[in-house]
Amino acid sequence: MAADPLQLEPREDAAPAESHEVVRAVAQAEVDHRRYQRWQAASLIILASLAVLGGLYVAKTVLIVLLVSILLAYVLAPLVDFLGRLRVPRPVGALIAIVVLCAAFAAMFYTGYNRGVAFIQDLPKYSGKIRQEVMKFRRQAETIRKTTEHVLPADQEEKNSIKVQQTTSWSDRISERTAMVTELIFLLSFIPFLVYFMLSWQEHVRSQTVMLFKLETRNTAYVTLGLISAMIRSFIVGNFVVGLFLSGASMFVFALLGIPYFYFIGILSGFLSLVPYLGVVLALFPPILAGLGQIGSEDVFIIILAVFSLHVFALNVLYPKIIGKRLQLNPLAVTIALMFWGWLWGAWGLILAVPITGAMKIVFDHVERLRPYGAWLGE
Repeated sequence: MAADPLQLEPREDAAPAESHEVVRAVAQAEVDHRRYQRWQAASLIILASLAVLGGLYVAKTVLIVLLVSILLAYVLAPLVDFLGRLRVPRPVGALIAIVVLCAAFAAMFYTGYNRGVAFIQDLPKYSGKIRQEVMKFRRQAETIRKTTEHVLPADQEEKNSIKVQQTTSWSDRISERTAMVTELIFLLSFIPFLVYFMLSWQEHVRSQTVMLFKLETRNTAYVTLGLISAMIRSFIVGNFVVGLFLSGASMFVFALLGIPYFYFIGILSGFLSLVPYLGVVLALFPPILAGLGQIGSEDVFIIILAVFSLHVFALNVLYPKIIGKRLQLNPLAVTIALMFWGWLWGAWGLILAVPITGAMKIVFDHVERLRPYGAWLGE
């Protein structure tokens, strides 16, 4: 018996429809799989970033000591190279450089200590004028407080309330401070040894670091390390030149105002001004403290104006001319780096933020997948 053609047509149309459904399902599965892979990769990146941040924070003291040692090693490297040209063995030259470094820090500490003692001894001579200035500010503050009380009277409950403040004992404070000082001295004691070994084993460390990479990338690693070394040297020399300029200008202004020990105060204020963001505030303390009892409010205003003007001039003129061209970092990247490393490592993060970011940019520029990030950090 012959089959009815009308009954066969739905079966012939069903096969293409089922194949389309299968293809669509396979395509959707592939899209879902790729989406899952992207989410998985993003999650791994986030977890890895959090792990790196945690490691940087937990090991911040060790990393700061290591980075400071690297900067000091670059500062002393020209002296060791000069001694090497005089046929002095590199280990001996590194030892001489460490002795010079320790002597310089000892001289700075000795000079600062003597100036501090002399300042404390001279302080009673100006105690009357200092007391008058303090009383004047206290009267002004009391007047402002009374005015605000009339404008914004306090609630009766707040007036009658008794505030209880828990205080810590002196023994706890002393033990805490002693532990902090002991830890700081313990960590600082590693710096001379680290600097010595970095100087005496410089070529060995550099060559063996290059050997850690694959054969096809060793040349790139060698060039990258060389550029990072040149960048760090430029950063140190540039900051030293800017610090000398700020110190000379500060000494001139402080000498005109009659501030005692203006030469020492000028150097201290000039180099404190190099600290990013906080430098303009830190640079004000030495001249104002040294001038207590000898300068008036007009002189204080002149000091504030001079320090602020020098800081702005260094930040907007000297830094771009001397340091900015060599580091090739845009201001936005520098600001973000200062904010990030300052949040992570505090004051030391502000000091180390620029060389760390400059080194990161050099690495990004020589890794093909990371070049867009290097371009974003650049000018």
